[in-house]
Amino acid sequence: MYLKLKLSWNVVIPAEKMDIKGLMLQKAIITRLMADFAAKKASKDLGYFIALTTVEKIGEGKVRQQLGDVLFPVDFSCITFKILNGEVLEGVVHKILKHGIFLRCGPAEKIYLSHQKMDDYQYVPGENPCFMNGKSSKIEKGNVVRFLVIGKKFIETENDFQVVVTLEGDYLGSIA
Repeated sequence: MYLKLKLSWNVVIPAEKMDIKGLMLQKAIITRLMADFAAKKASKDLGYFIALTTVEKIGEGKVRQQLGDVLFPVDFSCITFKILNGEVLEGVVHKILKHGIFLRCGPAEKIYLSHQKMDDYQYVPGENPCFMNGKSSKIEKGNVVRFLVIGKKFIETENDFQVVVTLEGDYLGSIA
C-alpha cells in the first residue's frame, strides 16, 4: 500500500558547507535531506521510502558543539510503500527454485512463494524451470503473479523486508 506521510527529520550540514547566502544553504539542506532519504531505504514502521515530495519547513539551525556542524529540523512530505499482512498484490517472478519462487513488487525484491503455498502447481525442471498446474497455468521467470501476503519481517542489518506469500485464495495466481 502506498502512503503519503509528513515526517520530521534532523539534517546535519557540515560547517564547510555553510555560507552567508540563504539560497545556497537551503540547497545544501535539501540535497542532504534527499541523500539521507535515499540512503535510509526502508523502516519497520513506514515501509520503503519511495519519493520525497515537498519540503514543508526548515527550522532554525543549532550548532553542534564538538564538531561545529549545524543541525536543522526539517518537516517534509513523502511517499512510502508498506506491505501489509492480508494484502493482495502483484509481482514479477525473478527467480525459480525447486522449492518456490522469488518475486519483485515495487521496491520489494525478497518476496518468497513456497511450493507448499501453490496448490496444484508442480515444479518442472529444465533450462527454463517453471511451475505448472493441471489447468495449463504456468509460472515462469518474467510472469506477473497475483498473491496474498501472509507474513513479513524487517531485517535491520539490510534495511529491507522479507515477505512470505501464498496463492491459496480466489483470483490468485499467474496473470496471463
